[in-house]
Amino acid sequence: MPRMMPVEPFDLVVFGATGDLSQRKLIPALFHRDDQGQIPPEARIIGTSRRDMTDEAFRAFAQGAIEKFVEAEFRTAANVKRFLDRLTYVSAEATQEDGWLKLEKVLAAAGERVRIFYLAVGPELFGPICERLGSHNLVTPHSRVVVEKPLGKDGASAQAVNDAIGKVFPEPSIYRIDHYLGKETVQNLMALRFANALFEPLWKDEYIDHVQITVAETLGVEGRAGYYDTSGAMRDMVQNHILQLLCLVAMEPPSSMEADAVRDEKLKVLKSLKPMSAQDLEDKVVRGQYRAGASSTGAVGGYLEELGNPDSKTETFVAIKAQINSWRWANVPFYLRTGKRLSQRVSEIMVQFREVPLNIFKKTADDLQPNRLIIRLQPDEGIKLWLCVKEPGPGGLRFKYVPLDMNFAEAFTTRQPEAYERLLMDVVRGNQTLFMRRDEVAAAWRYIDPILDKWKEGSDSPKPYQSGTWGPSSAIALIERDGRTWYEAPGT
Repeated sequence: MPRMMPVEPFDLVVFGATGDLSQRKLIPALFHRDDQGQIPPEARIIGTSRRDMTDEAFRAFAQGAIEKFVEAEFRTAANVKRFLDRLTYVSAEATQEDGWLKLEKVLAAAGERVRIFYLAVGPELFGPICERLGSHNLVTPHSRVVVEKPLGKDGASAQAVNDAIGKVFPEPSIYRIDHYLGKETVQNLMALRFANALFEPLWKDEYIDHVQITVAETLGVEGRAGYYDTSGAMRDMVQNHILQLLCLVAMEPPSSMEADAVRDEKLKVLKSLKPMSAQDLEDKVVRGQYRAGASSTGAVGGYLEELGNPDSKTETFVAIKAQINSWRWANVPFYLRTGKRLSQRVSEIMVQFREVPLNIFKKTADDLQPNRLIIRLQPDEGIKLWLCVKEPGPGGLRFKYVPLDMNFAEAFTTRQPEAYERLLMDVVRGNQTLFMRRDEVAAAWRYIDPILDKWKEGSDSPKPYQSGTWGPSSAIALIERDGRTWYEAPGT
């Protein structure tokens, strides 16, 4: 059983409490933490949105979310009731004064304690909500605000959003959440590097040939077409999730696991990303858009048909060859790709080591394969180290490429907390290690903005690719002209 670290009593106010994020992620995550005894009895969860709703109606909404998104084996009548009893609801308008006096009274009833304001709303409402939190004196020295991506559409808009939040909350009280950083395997990436003496001496260009980071989805935009068409794969996935994963792979060992020590090293990586020249933007970046094709559930339509806009140039696929200007990574390319309607749902990091300097087994094994370390985030979280070993039996040395496989579900038989569970409890504890600092966000946008500007100014459309494939052919050419190939797990 994972060891539970209790937290102090708190009030969590969820703005957008009746929305999709609250239903799918926040309510189930909080239910699991309550079920595990991590949330103290005095803690309260206060839902708020513009919708007029009673406490009983909000509890019914939450119960529906639990029944839909929490496995039956973890639900009982008693633990569901205990969780629902801690929920209350306040109707409030983000851009008007309606409801805010009631929210003041509800929060004042608990006295001085940790207050968390979770903004599960669009970024255009971050500023207005924070402004009203300040004007109604709801922000105390123990208050924290959590904001979801997307944090702006570019560097300038991100700065404006951060300025608006920063007028009310000091930087140490702002938690910019990226749920990828809460995944168990991502945490194990740091443990793998910094808690073991095996890999860190090899973690440099002398031994590593290249790194691949893939975040692939088989689904299309589904019900998010309106949002997605204003965002695209670059803003939705690359600017935050994928660049954060790159930072964890490439960062130098921090002096400690204190939040700023870790984030200082991540920032150095972002600042070391080699800016793209005009030619690099042509040669090292690919954007695509899916067309009709087949998926595991049958025939599917293309992005333009799903969107209902035949003129959209929004990308649903991105591939990038990135370089880091540092001694450690000077000759190691990082190949990044993400997309929708791809062949497989998978998020993983592949670190490919260099070939042995001399193959002494040429008489029996001409094609020794280089070692690979695979860190899989989803599905089937785990870590694999691929090695060449001798096949059993007489008749000379015959080699087979096999993995040392650590599957989390098999290694740890108890349920592992989801990312939002860990991150929400970190907010209560005041631990910012897994949250992005403002200068990280700005540095990521400085790398991404020139790519977006080129796409905006150019007349080219995204390269089409058939649903159910691995993206446009130009993405394959991006890596294969370097004599490498995209990694696909055996059997997929």
